[in-house]
Amino acid sequence: MDIERILRETKSVAIVGVSADPMRPSHGVWQYLKSASDYELYLVNPTISEIDGDTVYPSLADLPVVPDMVDVFRRREHLRSVLSETIEIGAKTLWLQQGLTDDDVARDGAAAGMQVVMDRCLKVDHARLLG
Repeated sequence: MDIERILRETKSVAIVGVSADPMRPSHGVWQYLKSASDYELYLVNPTISEIDGDTVYPSLADLPVVPDMVDVFRRREHLRSVLSETIEIGAKTLWLQQGLTDDDVARDGAAAGMQVVMDRCLKVDHARLLG
């Protein structure tokens, strides 16, 4: 899998499980991407409606666009439902953040025509390869 190619081809990213808490990794990744990338960013979390003035959508289905990438900050038991939503909206890449792996989700995502990246930090890879 060519991580650099994926990062270069991506134009929009939905961050699923983003947190308003600046101490949470999802918040740090969002802030980094907001300042250091050209990606259109869409925040997804059903428990909050905005962070620092940016709209937070309750689900991927509620987004105004189909993002190229879905970056996931959810516990492992939620990955199957995130995969289902990602397939339904037609995103090209499912990115599971550092510490998240699920071979069944990866297999089913690939079978649906998606690129699946597991156990990697989008912020770290973006900074290393494109920063």
